[in-house]
Parts: sequence; C-alpha cells; structure tokens
Amino acid sequence: MNNPDAHDFLAVDQDLTEEERAIRDAVRDYGTAELLPHVADWFEAGTIPAVREVAKGFGALGVFGMHLEGYGCAGTNAVGYGLACRELEAIDSGLRSFVSVQGSLAMTAIHHYGSEEQRQEWLPRMAAGEAIGCFGLTEPDSGSDPGSMRTRARRDGSDWVLNGTKMWITNGSVADVAVVWAATDDGIRGFLVPAGTPGFTANVIHKKLSLRASITSELVLQDVRLPADALLPEASGLRAPLSCLSEARYGIVWGAAGAARACFESALDYTKARVQFGRPISDFQLTQRKLADLLIDVNHAMLTALRIGRLKDAGQAHHSHISFGKLANVRSAQRVAAIARGMHGASGITLEYPVMRHMLNLESVATYEGTEEVHALTLGQALTGSSAFR
Repeated sequence: MNNPDAHDFLAVDQDLTEEERAIRDAVRDYGTAELLPHVADWFEAGTIPAVREVAKGFGALGVFGMHLEGYGCAGTNAVGYGLACRELEAIDSGLRSFVSVQGSLAMTAIHHYGSEEQRQEWLPRMAAGEAIGCFGLTEPDSGSDPGSMRTRARRDGSDWVLNGTKMWITNGSVADVAVVWAATDDGIRGFLVPAGTPGFTANVIHKKLSLRASITSELVLQDVRLPADALLPEASGLRAPLSCLSEARYGIVWGAAGAARACFESALDYTKARVQFGRPISDFQLTQRKLADLLIDVNHAMLTALRIGRLKDAGQAHHSHISFGKLANVRSAQRVAAIARGMHGASGITLEYPVMRHMLNLESVATYEGTEEVHALTLGQALTGSSAFR
C-alpha cells in the first residue's frame, strides 16, 4: 500500500460526491490561476485595486450566494459551499470574506427576509457580481453584544430615518447596497440602503495589519431617509441578523481549514527544499515533529468541517455545532500558521511565502463573527443550559 497523500492524509475528500469534487476543483483552479498571482501585491497595497473585476470573476464562477435557491444562485449543498470557502481561504482570508459577506450575509438577508421585489431587484445582479453588497451590524461600541446597538431608525410618515455608525464593514465603500440593522420602537429591523443615498457615507479603514487584501469600511448614517419599501419585511429582532451570521460562520469553519492547509503545504515544500548542514531540514527530527503536529491540526480541521457540513445538509446542524467548528478550526489554523512561519526562518516574514499573510489574517478571523470567548460561552450554554452572557 502506498503512503497516504500528504495533502489529504486521512483521505477526507474521498467522502465527497462527484458534484462536490467538481466545485472543489473549479474554485481551486480559478483561485490558483486568477487570484494567487496577485494576492500578495493586494495584501501589500492594503486593498483590492480591481475589486469590480474580482466581483465579476466570482460571479462567473458562481460562488456568490451559491447555497441559495433561485435568482441566479447555484443552489448547491452546504458541503459544496464549504469547499468553495476552503479553496478561497487557502488563497487568502480576505477573498473568502468577500464571498461570505456578499453571499452568506447580504444576499442571505435579502433572500430570507426581503420582499419579492427586493429579491428581484438585487439578488440576480449580486449573484452575477454586477452589484456588491455589505452587511452593517457591528458598531464601534457594539461587537459581541449586537443587541446594544445605537443605530436607530424612526418613522417619519411613511418613511424611515436612520442615524448611527457601523464599523469593520467588509466592502462597505464599494458596495452598491448596504444591509443595515437598526433599533426601532418595534425592535431591531433590517433596511436596504443603496449607495448614494443622501446622508449615507462609507469611509475606508486604513492602516490595517490583517485582512489587507480586503476593503474594510466605516458606515455613517446621518438622517438617512428611506422609503417604506426599504425595510426587510420578514426580519424582526436579532434572530434575523444572527441567522445570517451563522451562515457566514459556517463558511469560516471551512475557510480556516483552507488557510491551515496552505500553511502546512508551504512548510512541507520549504523544509524539503531548504538545505542546512548538508541535508534538507525536513530530515531533522525537530522539523519532522513540527510537520506531524501541523498534519494533525490540518486533518482535524478538515474532518470537523466535513462533519458539520453533512449535519447542515441533513438539517441537523445546531448553531452550537458551528460555534464548535469556528472555535476549533480557527484555533488550529492559528497554531499551524505560527509554527509554519517559524519553519520558514527569515523567509517566513516575507510575502514570497503565504504563511505570515495567513497568520496575520487569522487574527481577524479569530475576532470577527464571534470571538473565541463568545463561541466558548455558546458551547458552555449548550452543555449546561445556562447562559453566561448576561
């Protein structure tokens, strides 16, 4: 019997269907050909210069809202969507975040909670990458506790008037439409705010040291007047935005596995090629022990992602399962990236190799869409039946 494949040691991908393998291969091939040659430059520049072209490329690939049905969306299963996230984050977390925010947050909010007119207006164009969306929930003083948001919407006749600030919004400054969540007298509601609406501005956040191949913005709403049909009619309370976040967090479960795999593969290739003391450093015991540790973390992450994906496709995935995956896989990916960075020596701090870029990106991935502490407490609540949040 031959040795196991170093790139899929436990043969996790053997459990994929033919359609799932086709999705995996299509996204991997696209990422390798169209994104990987540019991503280090984008990271160094701190932006995606040709963001509209990237969006159209993702649209043609079919990854925007690919888990949704109708309106130009592919309607794939959860594992297929997860595989796309894995392959995109193996290139860069910022690119997977682009797809997650567009599809799992903005498009899902419109698809699940919007009117038919809103769906027809936005979803086909967003699926094609012709329109970009963003998701405005987090605020400067309201991250892990979104129920404390200060953005408010009040009625004025048949209109709504919004005031507030949203922070750390992916694609905010290039979005054609923002899904903005605001407190009202009837609870938290969602609104569609088209770009160019008077009083609505999006300011790019600069000087980031993480997710640099991504556009992050602050949204400011000053007496933004919206017609009655800007309201997402089926969204009421925090359950609506949190359900969208659960979809995006599911993508992170797979994405973190992709980032970990990329760092492991880079470390394996580098140590086999790097010669010191007359031998490749992969021949030395300390290096082989590190490679074994990375291999275990990567394969654990792959197994966790696939199991949660199968539960999701069977309608059996609880939100605490997704918290388990996000907490476990991001933690594993951070560990892999840090060790792999050291294994590259001085070269590991350069953009010639992906490890430092992934290591920095994962600092954001560990924070957004639920910090490690929030997901740990979610698991604690699932185990004990007692909430420690309040």
